[in-house]
Amino acid sequence: MKLVQLFLARSRNLVVLLALAVALSTWSSAHAQGPNPAGANASKYSIAVVDISYIFKKHARFTATMESMKKEMEGIEADLKADREKIAQQEQQRNQFNVGSAEYKQLDEEIARKMAEFNLKMGKLRKDFLERESKVYYQTYLEVVDAVKYYAQRQNIGLVLRFNGEPVDPNRRDDVLREINKPVVVQDKIDITPDVIALLNRDAGAAPPAVQPAATPGAPQTPRTATPGTQLPRR
Repeated sequence: MKLVQLFLARSRNLVVLLALAVALSTWSSAHAQGPNPAGANASKYSIAVVDISYIFKKHARFTATMESMKKEMEGIEADLKADREKIAQQEQQRNQFNVGSAEYKQLDEEIARKMAEFNLKMGKLRKDFLERESKVYYQTYLEVVDAVKYYAQRQNIGLVLRFNGEPVDPNRRDDVLREINKPVVVQDKIDITPDVIALLNRDAGAAPPAVQPAATPGAPQTPRTATPGTQLPRR
């Protein structure tokens, strides 16, 4: 019995040692990769910029939720289309009778009632869907803000400005106006967008999309890079 207990104790110790070795290996590998190059100067200047729109596009859980809601909306629209086709069939049946006849009036009243019900159903479904969609956007925005705050506190960043790093198409008026009116004209490697995406997607259990976290050691990623005063390429 003592030999069995001794063997079990040694086995448990071996498991613990192996777990520690894996943890240390992961920690060392993450730190050896260095911080996010796009935001290398954020802590130095105590100021950073972040692209909220781009984060929404790369937020794994948000994009999955929106894709699910899109499929749900397609199902709703299919049901509404089927209801509308049934009403259209009744309209064709009604038109086979003479206007003013009892059959025509009866079908016309039924069609009017079903159209009113259809419009009420359609309005309610779309209203409920848009309200749910708005809540998803708002909750995700609050989550993004929390991630920005968390990162800023850990990196001693006192100010985070919102900016848009989308490339500009000079042939599109909206793009040109956005570029002219942007609040951040020049930024010198203070873009913490990749780090915020890494934080959000790490918690979502998904691999960060092509980013290198500065304060969240973990799985290896490919960093987005930018030269001083330039915008990051968007994919």
